[in-house]
Amino acid sequence: MSALVYIEQKAGEVKSAGLAALSAALQASDTVHALIVGPAAMVAAEKVAPLKGVSKVLVSEQTVFEHDLAEPIAALCTQLASQYTSFWAAATTTGKNFTPRVAALLDVMQVSDITAVKSSDTFVRPIYAGNAFETVKVLSPLKVITVRATSFDPVTDTDSSAPVEAVEFEFKGRTAEFVKEDTPTLERPELTEASIVVSGGRGLGSKEQFTLIEQLADKLGAAVGASRAAVDAGYVPNDYQVGQTGKVVAPELYIAIGISGAIQHIAGMKDAKIVVAINQDPEAPIFEVADYGLVGDLFKIVPELLEKL
Repeated sequence: MSALVYIEQKAGEVKSAGLAALSAALQASDTVHALIVGPAAMVAAEKVAPLKGVSKVLVSEQTVFEHDLAEPIAALCTQLASQYTSFWAAATTTGKNFTPRVAALLDVMQVSDITAVKSSDTFVRPIYAGNAFETVKVLSPLKVITVRATSFDPVTDTDSSAPVEAVEFEFKGRTAEFVKEDTPTLERPELTEASIVVSGGRGLGSKEQFTLIEQLADKLGAAVGASRAAVDAGYVPNDYQVGQTGKVVAPELYIAIGISGAIQHIAGMKDAKIVVAINQDPEAPIFEVADYGLVGDLFKIVPELLEKL
């Protein structure tokens, strides 16, 4: 069984989600090749090539990949994936954007967001917002798979360095055009990679009061998250959203403040090692998944906590 794994990078830095997808692919395949595209892809390739289990790294630094547009990525992946028995990517924003196109172009069914590998053709994935899991056996000779990165440990062990090979590609489609990118400048850790996450919900009441969450996060060196209700209310940008329709996180410590614990939110954070919840409603569903719960007024509790830190 041979696999091609798409690994995301930015400015030459390899994203850990791609290394988690690589870990999953190694469990199901005898031969694993990595694909890295975009500016500084060669720098990232030099970091991936020594990883244990990687047989080859394919690279393209063409400018068409500069902004992670789904169309050119899908076109290249489709061109290459037909040479393998499986194609893998992390279930990130980018991965979720282009992999359905790859599956459609290859005329195969995609298996999304897997959390475990049973064999080379059998996988486990969550359904019903993570309240149940189904085991799926793929009968098609070519498989397109996305991986829930929090369910697999990123590959870190090194071996002898694999060869790095540039790929030839000509993109003719122009159905999408890059206009601009608004990227917030954050001094805090990346939400999906942070070891501590402090999240706020609608209980904060306003954008101004949400700064309590940010202050606590800065004290702890943590990333800031939010429930969908807080995002919809305009307290924070949607990049902060944790949940079924947001980002899935699995930090060592997750602190939920003013979050009731809707099933969709819990689906995005239930794999955290330790969950701490602060809410004035003792019946809030968040307490059902919390390791430590504190019932009370967050506007009294959080300032007191800030004073103690």
